[in-house]
Formats: sequence, C-alpha cells, structure tokens
Amino acid sequence: MLSDTYGRVATDLRVSLTDRCNLRCTYCMPEEGLRWLPKPELLTDDEIVRLVTVAVRELGVTEVRFTGGEPLLRPGLVSIVERCAALSPRPRLSVTTNGIGLERVAGALRAAGLDRVNVSLDTLDADTFRTLTRRDRHADVLRGLAAARAAGLDPVKVNTVLMPGVNDTEAADLLAWAIAHDYELRFIEQMPLDPQHGWQRDTMVTAQDILRDLAARFALVPESEAARGAAPAERWVVDGGPHRVGVIASVTRPFCRTCDRTRLTADGQVRTCLFAREESDLRGALRDGADDAELAARWRTAMWGKKAGSGLDDPSFLQPQRPMSAIGG
Repeated sequence: MLSDTYGRVATDLRVSLTDRCNLRCTYCMPEEGLRWLPKPELLTDDEIVRLVTVAVRELGVTEVRFTGGEPLLRPGLVSIVERCAALSPRPRLSVTTNGIGLERVAGALRAAGLDRVNVSLDTLDADTFRTLTRRDRHADVLRGLAAARAAGLDPVKVNTVLMPGVNDTEAADLLAWAIAHDYELRFIEQMPLDPQHGWQRDTMVTAQDILRDLAARFALVPESEAARGAAPAERWVVDGGPHRVGVIASVTRPFCRTCDRTRLTADGQVRTCLFAREESDLRGALRDGADDAELAARWRTAMWGKKAGSGLDDPSFLQPQRPMSAIGG
C-alpha cells in the first residue's frame, strides 16, 4: 500500500507522459512556451510501463490516469495503454487531454483498453477559445469529443476552467450543451499553475459563483458524501437526473483529507501532491538497476512523508517551482 501518516491510502496514479503541449492556455503557460525537458530525461515507454506495473502489483494502485503536458503527443501512448491494460490485476485506465488529435486515436485507444477520457474545454465560442489557448483548434476539440463518445469511452468528461472577464458567463450554457451531448461536465476552480504568476485569489471564479449561475437555470441536488468518496469533484444531480455536474473547488474547498492520489512526473519523479515542493527520484534508481521491491520501497517512503494539505487554502500560497506541464494535472 501507499499510505501516509494521516491514514490516507493512494490508489489513484497520475502519470505525466510528456511536458510538451500543442496549446498555450493563458492559465498554464506563456505564449512562447516553456523550456521542454531533454529527451534523455524523460521516461521511456518501457520505463513507464515498468513503474505502472510496480504501482499496480506491489502498491495497490487501481486507477491510472495518463496526463501531460498533452499525452496524445506521446508517440507510444496506444502501446502504453495496451500494455497497462494487460496487467493483472487490471487497473482502470483514463487519459486527460485537450482533445486535439483525439478524433484520430479514440478508436485505437479504446481497442487498446482505455476506459474513459477527460477532455479540457473552457468555452463554446471559437473566438474565446482562440483567446484562451492562443490556437485556432476549437473545432478539433469538438470532433475529438464526438469521436470519444462514438468509440465507447465512457464516461466522456469535460473539464472547464472559468476565468473572470473571459468565459465566466458560460457556465449554464456549457452545462446545457454537455447534457445535450451526454458528456459529464466538471468545473475546476482556477489554480495558481501559471508560470507568469497572473493568478489572483481575490478575482478567481469560485465554486460558489459557478453554482449560483447554474442554479439560475437548473435544479441541482447534491450527491451524498458517501457517493463522492475520495473523488475531488463534488457532484450535483441536474433537473432530477440522470445527468450530473461536478465542481472541483481546489482552492475554496480543498479535498486534501480524502486525497488518494500519487503522481509520477514525465522525468520519473514521485510527487505526493500537485503542489508538493519535494520529489523522490525513481528514474535514477530504475536506471541504476533497482528491482521492483526497491522501487516499491522508495515509493512507499515518498508517500509516507505526504503533507496534510496542499497549501492552496493558505492566502500566502506561492506558485509551484516546477512547470505544471511536466507534473501532470
């Protein structure tokens, strides 16, 4: 098991496959991009599968989410999914993507064993999308979502970040659209992920703001705490069901006390939290010939030191020192 001193057990592994991305979202990275990791520093496909295998067979991980950067940019993604789906016990597998290129690979990913997909989409308006991402790819994302649904990936979740003065009036329209297309919409409070440090707590769109706007058009009934479990999203049944909407209030209502996640960065570092200041190196040990038992022991030690909270509930919180693209969402 991957337990910590606060009684939490990590069963959900987030694996960043690359630090690269084909969008330049204003809340994530500067327009010119970032300094990408040199290829030798990145885990190889075999190394990723080896570490996922250790997590599943030795450490009790039951859910694996592949993230980035943009994971669809990883040439070996379909093979990685296929090899992880062949593990016993078999973990539940998902991908978080911006949706660009998903139209092309959704069927192959499903055939390889992918269970579901999360697609980031912050607006229904192509011009606003261009403003937010600095790219004209809105139609590609919509086609990717449709392809995921057609391929049988279920559920298809849509992750949305609302930003003041940009797309903060779209909450109800986005939910109506998601219901019409049978997608599960989740709003995520904007977190201090931008390396240009433009995030401001006093101007962010909060969960309370989002729920107020949704309640003006829809009847929302909250799910029970038991139904939520360790999931980061609080969910509401919309207009009597069956559709639901989620809100991840990472800043105003942190869920650290029930967190069940462990993270593996694109360059093979264990992170106990998205906003952790410390990392534990597995890549070095792996390349030095460590066996599975030693890798598992190092991972357990790293997770045992997990802090009680992320620090996001502290008004003086400063942005993480590492670019989020290498860590994964």
